[in-house]
Amino acid sequence: MKQIFQDLKTKKIRIEDIPDSVVRDEHVLVRTHYSVISSGTEKTIIDTASKNLLQKAQARPDLVKQVFSKMQKDGLLSTYNSVLDRLDKPIALGYSASGEVIKVGNGISEYNIGDKVAIAGAGYANHSTINCVPKNLVAKIPNNVSMENAAYTTIASIAMQGIRVAKPQIGEFVAVSGLGLVGLT
Repeated sequence: MKQIFQDLKTKKIRIEDIPDSVVRDEHVLVRTHYSVISSGTEKTIIDTASKNLLQKAQARPDLVKQVFSKMQKDGLLSTYNSVLDRLDKPIALGYSASGEVIKVGNGISEYNIGDKVAIAGAGYANHSTINCVPKNLVAKIPNNVSMENAAYTTIASIAMQGIRVAKPQIGEFVAVSGLGLVGLT
């Protein structure tokens, strides 16, 4: 099967032939029909990969904090090796897609082979021919929704969550800066 990765060292994005996914318990195997390229999240990943280590640290202070925490717990050498190891591994891109269930794992009763589903999650709903996705990141697509539109489910739910968190009330005025997904929702 084919999957899109970004190499954090070389900064190159490439399509790789990888072994077929195997269904796990409480997961479904989905043949991807559509996956959405996120102009925000994936562009950020691609932009971050092109930065040097100091620029990466400035862009992601949350990760710097994790590195310092790990250093206190595991020591400098172990932390250094972990950081280098992480930079050596290519990142699978994608997190919002749709497709058809081709296999169900043990413990799955809500999905059947042939079901059309939207799938979510970084590391699960990749830009890949086939994805193995935990059942809590899968949703059946209603008959009146195309698979193409359903591929946007994850991204749209993130935009809707932003609105929920803001808790706008009837009669209040809200300004959204920019025409990202929240601005368009």
